[in-house]
Amino acid sequence: MVSSSHEALHRIFQQDPGLFARATRHLGVAFPPPVSTAELSTDLTETQPLERRVDTLLQMDTEDGSFLLAVESQGRPAADKPASWAYYLSYVYAKYRIPPVLLVVCADRGTAEWAARQVDIGPRQWCSLSLRPLVLGPDDVPVIDSPDEAARDIPLTVLSAALHRRDPGADAILNALAKALKGLSADDENTATTFIELTEQGLGTTQAAELWRHLMAVDLSFFQSQTAQQLRAEGRAESRAKDLLLLLGHRGVEVSEEDRERIVGCGDPDVLGLWFRKALTATSTAEVFASEGEAGADAGRRS
Repeated sequence: MVSSSHEALHRIFQQDPGLFARATRHLGVAFPPPVSTAELSTDLTETQPLERRVDTLLQMDTEDGSFLLAVESQGRPAADKPASWAYYLSYVYAKYRIPPVLLVVCADRGTAEWAARQVDIGPRQWCSLSLRPLVLGPDDVPVIDSPDEAARDIPLTVLSAALHRRDPGADAILNALAKALKGLSADDENTATTFIELTEQGLGTTQAAELWRHLMAVDLSFFQSQTAQQLRAEGRAESRAKDLLLLLGHRGVEVSEEDRERIVGCGDPDVLGLWFRKALTATSTAEVFASEGEAGADAGRRS
């Protein structure tokens, strides 16, 4: 199941593509900052019924040339992932003719260590293809616990909070981030709301998430204007709509264009949350959209 914390670890690079160059400096790899970026389709499906989707795909144009950045958020080791990642890179290179880079973001140290391995594809006598992902894990992004440092790079601080969410330093990062956000001007309310939401998603169900909700309720009460509340609701609705569509796709439930428009057009996070819970077991979108009475009747007819 796709979780909100999974989404935050790659969506942060959609929000600020330049974060890639800043974050990977901690890996000892120097990428020039982008002068422009373009978000590309994440659908890497080539033939039916096989469907493959990379989490985030960006075209990064720099003074040193262009490259494609494929970002994968990985929660745990998966034996089939290296083959999928090799497919992603080969496919986007064949499609766009632009050199690709794979970045894997892991909040778990064991998963980060697993993902960082070089995978050689080919027989023992000859390696035809080598997969070398760049990996950002808790040990690769510093703990940013200074409000001044957090203010200088809020997106990197959000990433730091998400990756260190289970570490003892998580509270200090969140306090520094809250103070940095508090220092934004009123004109940056929309930006602050976006990073508040990404932080909340990135923390998942950890204890750090409870502290963050407390900080948002107390320290950032100035962001609770009607406009900010509306923006946060819209952000939650958009995120939940994406999660729902991803879940239906992973479960093989057919989604018509009309169904997709209904999901994307729903601005109520609570309704989308209800649909998401139904989608965990539903075999059709009709079951997802059915009212409780209708759902019970359908279950009775199937039994």
